[in-house]
Amino acid sequence: MKFTSLEQRNALEAESDWKGRNMPKTVFDALSLTAKKHGTRNAISFQLQSGPKDPAETLTWAELLEKTTQVANMLRGLGVQEDDVVAYMLPNATETVLTLLGGMTAGIVNPINPLLEVEQIGALLRETNAKVLVTLKAFPKTDVPQKATEAAALAPNIKTVLEIDLNRYLTPPKSWIVPLVRPKNPVKHKARVLSFNAEMNRQNTTLDFDPPGYDRVGAYFHTGGTTGMPKIAQHRFAGMIYNGWLGATLLFDSDSSIMCPLPLFHVFAVEPILMSAIQAGAHVVFPTPAGYRGEGVFDNFWKLVERWQTTFVIGVPTAFSALMQRPVDADVPSVKMAFSGSAPLPIELYKRFEAACGVEIVEGYGLTEATCLVSCNPIGGIKKVGSVGIPFPYTDVKILLDTPEGPRECGTDEVGEICVFNPGVSPGKTYTEAAKNKDLYHFNNFLRTGDLGRIDEDGYVWITGRAKDLIIRGGHNIDPAEIEEVLAGHEAVAMVGAIGQPDAHAGELPCAFVELVAGASVTPDELIAFAETRIAERAALPKYIEILDELPKTAVGKVFKPDLRRSAITRVYNEALEAAGHDARIKEVIEDKRLGLVALLDGRSSADEAGVTKTLGAFTRPWQWAD
Repeated sequence: MKFTSLEQRNALEAESDWKGRNMPKTVFDALSLTAKKHGTRNAISFQLQSGPKDPAETLTWAELLEKTTQVANMLRGLGVQEDDVVAYMLPNATETVLTLLGGMTAGIVNPINPLLEVEQIGALLRETNAKVLVTLKAFPKTDVPQKATEAAALAPNIKTVLEIDLNRYLTPPKSWIVPLVRPKNPVKHKARVLSFNAEMNRQNTTLDFDPPGYDRVGAYFHTGGTTGMPKIAQHRFAGMIYNGWLGATLLFDSDSSIMCPLPLFHVFAVEPILMSAIQAGAHVVFPTPAGYRGEGVFDNFWKLVERWQTTFVIGVPTAFSALMQRPVDADVPSVKMAFSGSAPLPIELYKRFEAACGVEIVEGYGLTEATCLVSCNPIGGIKKVGSVGIPFPYTDVKILLDTPEGPRECGTDEVGEICVFNPGVSPGKTYTEAAKNKDLYHFNNFLRTGDLGRIDEDGYVWITGRAKDLIIRGGHNIDPAEIEEVLAGHEAVAMVGAIGQPDAHAGELPCAFVELVAGASVTPDELIAFAETRIAERAALPKYIEILDELPKTAVGKVFKPDLRRSAITRVYNEALEAAGHDARIKEVIEDKRLGLVALLDGRSSADEAGVTKTLGAFTRPWQWAD
């Protein structure tokens, strides 16, 4: 179906009522239908190592259905009922897909980011009351098993731990060596430990229980969480089926081959990609457990694309920035398009990538709280680089502003908060914790995203920043995207993160942290001079620019701004303390649930406490003594 303009989107809605079609009621139903139609075709492939000739494992759709059924039966046999939670802490692997699909068939599946701290993982396991945890058996070069056993010890509700041994993907002599060098991982919890594959292989290949009910919650996805306690979003089958329907209707078909080096604990890989592949019968390839972070993935990327005859490349801005710096050293005429999500794509990065790689990038927008997809630059239509395109069919986007009289809808190109309603939004039930759903909606059902944006005269959505990321200089709001877009236009710059650094007079001043293109050279002063000629708003000129070897990033490649804020707080406060003649210095900056980022000071025993209080009291960001 065509999706080239707002008018065609509206026409598509009018001619195809997706709810009225003979749609699958659950993900298991969708998988069963695809296995019946495309049973012998490739469904998923995984390779442990990144070489274009390294061994890989492929499951057909019939095999994926059989093994998913076995996993669901295994979990039901372990006591998992419809409302019970199966958590997994896993890198990408065949078993990760099976755990995801089998977990949501037997109960509620909860993917957990293994990069979180042990205490956060333990808190998630307790909050969801997870009954089963699926993770890795101890394996070289990963700390996932160690973190999992420590986290399970913090969650007595975990009754069973299922372990997956990645050694089965290796061939001799490497497979012989692993048992000799396998790290020791003493069990610190009281749950029973079983082999995932041994238990799965004992099961029937037809369901031992009635299929899952329609439109119940099938998955929990935590949001953010690299600092502080993540919120847990609930994904219902209706939203998952909707995401899959969009991909299968507008984009993918059974001849599509999708390269997805994104983690299966993130909504982007699961909902738009895997769910779409299931409904379209497309083939999804997962290269290495760590995806883009895997050893050699960037260097071998285009050869992997050639190997798997990839038609669609899935990535995030940081990944495209890295790929741009490597030659296209393979024959890749199969590639039709690249899709970017998770964070706004700088315009200059888009232009450079297309020029360097000859691949067009389509930018989309989604969020965990809406089961993901919201909008996309129309395929085959006008692509407005820098926008996130037109809302998908059956998705309603409003730009709203709070006023004393209630929410007001913004006019064309007026910036406000992006608010969304579609089949993936569950008003009043977005998060598991009821208190966190309070004030989350306008007009009772429009999800407040926290993203600032506007809609232009053609119906295209533009993200201008995060409400919480605004730099507030003396009461004047500055969108960090304005700074980031300009600095990203410098030929030496790969990625940018702009934040507000503390200031005793203005509250905050804009500053920026920059990661350079490999081999490039530029000074902070040169970048400031570059910005001065391109940023029209004087107040938005960065007062400080720091060049880092690599910007801190989340597991899916977003620039992680809390770490940048920590660095700025430490630098500014220490400079103020030194200028005032105090010996006290910032020990660290921590995240407090109530106060946000808090600076901890060392040196209380020899400090002039009244003087320190006076010096740091000029800043708005809180601080306290570490001892």
